[in-house]
Amino acid sequence: MYYILTIGLIALLALGVPVGKSLMLSGLIGYILNIGPITAWMNIGVISQKMTYSLMNFLLLTIPLFILAAKVMNSSSITKKIFGFANTSVGFLPGGLAHANVFASLLFAGMSGAAVSDAAGLGRIEIESMKSHGYDADFSAAVTAASSTIGPIFPPSVPMVVYSTISGVSVGRLFLGGVVPGLLMTFTMMIMIVVFAKKRNYPRMPFPSLKELWISFRQAILALLTPIILLTGIWTGVFTPTESAVIAAAYALLISFFVYRELNFKSLLGILKDTAKDTASIGFVIASAAFYGWVLARSGLTYQLAEWFGSVTDNPIVFLLMINVFFLVVGCFLEAIAAIMVFGPILYGPAIAIGVDPLQFGVIMVLNLMIGLLTPPFGIVLFITQGLAGIKFQQMVKAIMPFFIPLIVVLLMMTFFPEIVTWLPNLLQ
Repeated sequence: MYYILTIGLIALLALGVPVGKSLMLSGLIGYILNIGPITAWMNIGVISQKMTYSLMNFLLLTIPLFILAAKVMNSSSITKKIFGFANTSVGFLPGGLAHANVFASLLFAGMSGAAVSDAAGLGRIEIESMKSHGYDADFSAAVTAASSTIGPIFPPSVPMVVYSTISGVSVGRLFLGGVVPGLLMTFTMMIMIVVFAKKRNYPRMPFPSLKELWISFRQAILALLTPIILLTGIWTGVFTPTESAVIAAAYALLISFFVYRELNFKSLLGILKDTAKDTASIGFVIASAAFYGWVLARSGLTYQLAEWFGSVTDNPIVFLLMINVFFLVVGCFLEAIAAIMVFGPILYGPAIAIGVDPLQFGVIMVLNLMIGLLTPPFGIVLFITQGLAGIKFQQMVKAIMPFFIPLIVVLLMMTFFPEIVTWLPNLLQ
């Protein structure tokens, strides 16, 4: 049973079977072997019930809305204006466009909540601009891939919404808990860029005049207001975190239609179709992961795993270090949302019992899994940025390696100092 559920899942993923189908197939085979084919057929309704019930959560409504907001912005000049402002603001630093890449990802993170949206939308603009100014293609792709992981950490965040559904932790607190870690990720990546820029003599932009800074800010101000509106609204209680997704989508549509006038009903129809496809795909992953997790629980593996983690140590820091290693490995093979749905419920109990703050545990889990998006063999962001840069996968893997350093540093900082995550939520709520 254990082998079917673990090795079988890895084998399907290695064969290129999509994550949702891999979870569904391995879970179904394990379920049939556990109770027998006849009994499984007689209880076929249980499978649909488990999958459907996992989607009956109001918080999940935020996912299609944040996806819609990101696609609207990627379909207009909003992303270009964000990158232009970022370049004017920090382009004078050594390796200027690389810094603008990271800073733009931080700004875009306040609107999309997904690493893939950042890499696929903003990433195209960033890589083309860096390559045209003499930056190596593999370095451009590596900076773009690494900076895209800020998206699910800095609010809003789709993976944190999913974690909230399995833990009960407030989405608002999770969003606020990601602010400081997101800023730290930005800062540490920029330090890494300075090292590369001085070593490779990458160019920098001239120091901007106040007029240039004002013009780029004025052009991007409406887009930059999005995260401010969302965080202020959540903090003051004007709207809930779930309603913030509606605000984000409505605001993106409003400025794209009536201010920038770059969106029409024909292009909107295409965006809505793409949003529906992506939402259905994520929904199937969530439902399949819920079924797979239920079968895993029936096998007894979840209980044994939770019991083992809880028995090895009663020190919260040692426990979190073990969790870090575990999720870094899981992230190499399993998509973030699926990993949260499968392993989040298993490890949440032991974490709380040992004294780990549930807010800290959630943000640490998400960052681990974001690092997984950059880790071969299945890191999807690697494949996206490799394609955009037009380089070989081996080049992409080699180029991304140094950027694991700032990400691991921030991860360890959150592990040893929970206040990095909890300080802002405790201050504002």
